[in-house]
Amino acid sequence: QVQLVESGGGLVQAGGSLRLSCAASGGSFSNYGMGWFRRVPGKEREFVAHISWLGGRTNYADSVKGRATISRDNAKSTVYLQMNSLKPEDTAVYYCAAQMFLAFGRTEQNYNYWGQGTQVTVSS
Repeated sequence: QVQLVESGGGLVQAGGSLRLSCAASGGSFSNYGMGWFRRVPGKEREFVAHISWLGGRTNYADSVKGRATISRDNAKSTVYLQMNSLKPEDTAVYYCAAQMFLAFGRTEQNYNYWGQGTQVTVSS
């Protein structure tokens, strides 16, 4: 069973950048497809990005496409989400998620393991 811990959130001005990290432990990280989701209070958690367990396939929500890059470092058991040109509407709690041997996953139901989240606040 894998444990996930997010970091890198914070307060940033619109147009700025952040890199979120998610460190995994307790499992064979390279066997896990990894995703990033986010939730705004009062709304459902929404998909942001996914990277396959083999690392060769990524996909993004339309709302972040062209501004976000998901990547993974299997040697460090860490997945990253680089967010550029941040907008106030990117303000949310960002969650890391994992599922073994997941090649493609855009919904919460695709993932069994979740981190506690990290807050990202973008000021206008």
